[in-house]
Amino acid sequence: MRIAITGATGNVGTSIVSVLGTDPTVDAIVGIARRRPSWQPPKTRWVPADITTVDLDEVFRGVDVVIHLAWLIQPSRDQRAMWATNVVGTRRVLEAVGRTGVGRVITLSSIGAYAPAPAGLVVDESWPTDGVPESTYSWQKAIQERAIATFADTNPGCRSIVLRPALISKREAAREIRNLFIGHLLPPRAVAVGVAARLLLRSPLPFQCVHTNDVADAVRRCLTTDAVGAFNLAADGVIGTEGSARDRWSSLLGPLVAAAWRARLVPVDPGWIRLAASVPLLSTDRAADELGWKPTRPAADVLAELLAGLRADARFPTPPLDADRPWTQATRDPALRSGPGSGRDR
Repeated sequence: MRIAITGATGNVGTSIVSVLGTDPTVDAIVGIARRRPSWQPPKTRWVPADITTVDLDEVFRGVDVVIHLAWLIQPSRDQRAMWATNVVGTRRVLEAVGRTGVGRVITLSSIGAYAPAPAGLVVDESWPTDGVPESTYSWQKAIQERAIATFADTNPGCRSIVLRPALISKREAAREIRNLFIGHLLPPRAVAVGVAARLLLRSPLPFQCVHTNDVADAVRRCLTTDAVGAFNLAADGVIGTEGSARDRWSSLLGPLVAAAWRARLVPVDPGWIRLAASVPLLSTDRAADELGWKPTRPAADVLAELLAGLRADARFPTPPLDADRPWTQATRDPALRSGPGSGRDR
């Protein structure tokens, strides 16, 4: 089996490449990313390419499966760049899959694609994927899901699978996650792991998470089953306290984050607070029943690993995971904002 992976050098891509590189059913991996990494895993050939401009037919020709991970969270101030990769890039990937006769496409969506839900509501994959309009990330994920649904309807010969994970992390992604969401406002050594864990476990904005390696295992299982459609992925347990306080805290935190974002103190835009206060909780019964998938790490352990990684400034030898430049600075550089698709590999 030959597999092409867009966004192969990011948080999720590196774990998928590692898992599939040891899978005896996988013959070759085409890793697609904007910048070639120094890391050279087994069976992998790197193709430096931008999905917004490259001839994807040429890249996908002869491939059995395409795993589409490429996505921009930053630069949040460059809407043109995010649209070019997240929306237009996804359409270009799906169109090339259809033209080249690829038999299976797996796309990484998100819990963020779901429509708002009452606090504490647990939903399956039938919950509407209308997104949260205040969040650019969310409504672009919702548009991505529409493109995938249209592709599946018009290309019945290609198995189309959508994974909707909760927040994804691993120790080696700590630097990237800091750059995407925190910037340098909080230096690594200022992260008090125990204190931060206790505060987050009492957070009034409850959330789910999942370890990156468990997401990679779900992808591997999608290759060996007849699965189609959408699958929720989340670790066991919920971080934070479930209750009605989330809306009140969202109304308090939203203006503070908005002010910090406008002052370029943090890279994350205020829509993320509204998203955190709106998303449902995920049932993973379908992934368990049809994929035989079960998370190996509970949510509390995933959180503890990430916090330890943040304190250690943990990273990995691929450009997105090793980058030391905070987004608050990167978005000031005209060279990084000059054209479609400017941004980081996912």
